[in-house]
Amino acid sequence: MKIAIIGSGISGLTCAYLLNRQHDVTVFEASDWIGGHTHTVDVEVKGEHFALDTGFIVFNDWTYPNFIRLLDQLGVTSAPTEMSFSVQDPSTGTEYNGNNLNSLFAQRSNLLSPRFWGMLSDILRFNREAIRDLDEARIAADTSLGAYLQQNGYGQRFIDHYIVPMGSAIWSMSLGDMQRFPLQFFVRFFKNHGLLSATHRPQWRVVSGGSRSYVAPLCASFAERIRLNCPVHQVERDAAGVTVHSAAGIEPFDSVVFACHSDQALSLLAAPSQAEHRPL
Repeated sequence: MKIAIIGSGISGLTCAYLLNRQHDVTVFEASDWIGGHTHTVDVEVKGEHFALDTGFIVFNDWTYPNFIRLLDQLGVTSAPTEMSFSVQDPSTGTEYNGNNLNSLFAQRSNLLSPRFWGMLSDILRFNREAIRDLDEARIAADTSLGAYLQQNGYGQRFIDHYIVPMGSAIWSMSLGDMQRFPLQFFVRFFKNHGLLSATHRPQWRVVSGGSRSYVAPLCASFAERIRLNCPVHQVERDAAGVTVHSAAGIEPFDSVVFACHSDQALSLLAAPSQAEHRPL
């Protein structure tokens, strides 16, 4: 089959990598580079060179089994790393890191701070109660993180210096948007990644040489069929398959893979069905 793939992030490239074994694939990318969320930049500090990941940074052995198998197939290596969370708030002078007890109480004054101990108590309570409420289906679909924290009386120190900034760091969003984040998704993600346990956690890893290291070997077999700076404008169904309207012109394909965000896929469909419109 002749297949169009819209988007060159990990989803699009992996689809192309697998489909290219038996089909004729064409990858459309609106930007001038491939990789999507995978983006590594080279940085020099005091004469030393570093490959700094700015998007996809780490993965773990719990929730990335397919990605790990993909790296093994490609011969791309990885290395174990540590994952911790640190806060520095200039307005209050608060500073801590959750890696170990010494870094947690890096400011020795926190040993005598009731508010700091209250934050630690709230962390343990949230870890326990959020999982319970999720497992027992007590969290309504429209409940936000902020509403849940207020309703259950969590302290402001816990909100301002732990749970909200941690979520903001993970999803790269403002503190206000994080407060409006869907609680069900938040708790499910934290649980799956071992972020609601003080001891039982997965082993985090980084791609050796930066996350970009897997992109070249992943697309080596179809690199000449990746079209950069080629946004898709519309996708129409027809009797033979689909017609793709892009910066390269109008072309027929047997099938299309939307490897882009859901709202983008919806906007590209010429006549989305009700079944497609609802989830997208």
